[in-house]
Amino acid sequence: MTYGNRRRVAIAALLTGLFMIAEVAGGLISGSLALLADAGHMMMDFAALAMAWLAFQIARKPANANYTYGYYRFQILIAFVNGLTLFLVSGWIIWEALQRFITPGEILAGPMLYIAIAGLVVNLVVFKILSGADQHNLNVKGAMLHVLGDLLGSVAAIAAAVIILMTGWTLADPILSVLVACLILRSAYGLIKASAHVLMQGTPQTVDVKEMQANLLKAIPDISAISELRIWSLTNDDTVLTLKASLSADASRDVQIETVRAYFADKYNIKDATIELSQET
Repeated sequence: MTYGNRRRVAIAALLTGLFMIAEVAGGLISGSLALLADAGHMMMDFAALAMAWLAFQIARKPANANYTYGYYRFQILIAFVNGLTLFLVSGWIIWEALQRFITPGEILAGPMLYIAIAGLVVNLVVFKILSGADQHNLNVKGAMLHVLGDLLGSVAAIAAAVIILMTGWTLADPILSVLVACLILRSAYGLIKASAHVLMQGTPQTVDVKEMQANLLKAIPDISAISELRIWSLTNDDTVLTLKASLSADASRDVQIETVRAYFADKYNIKDATIELSQET
């Protein structure tokens, strides 16, 4: 699946980068902020998709003495950075929109409409390509949020062009741009929150530690007490666990270690578990 993710992100980056050039030219010619905002977002999309592809490449590197877990978490770091760039793009769009409210400019709605429609088609193709990737991967999710924001930007540019052609009301351009920026901000917050949780080694959202402890004590009666249970994620797909617990005096320590490890693998799909059992005296 990783190869599929990497290939899809590479194709998406290429298509986005090529159309970004055309959209910048179209925005400058037509004078449309919606197009320029969308082009700016596409530029960030291209950078985000390129970084996402790079993250998949780096994650393939084997573990070494300095990075004993390997480079898997680099994907989460890129997802966090992508979330931050979405905030920056949204802030730039809102700032430019405020300038347009103060000093409205002439907009060539015809060229704006044609380029926006072409942008919508490209964004739909890119979104379709990425939708076939792993939706639980935060790196892929970050890339998709960039593309989704750009898709919404294209829709806003089309709507603004139609309004301007029909009514001549040029303020539709910055107003719809701000609306798109607010939608992007909401998605960016969720991405930053999820990736930061992984980077801070937070407990996976799907795990209730107290419930896990209670279930373990019921499933394996030879464990009398749990002194430490820590669980975190290297990425949103790879969970790591450490357990320190007390074992009844008549139980086999080696057998119970394997029993506990198998329990976590079967019930919680946690295959990287470090188990330390202390024999009661």
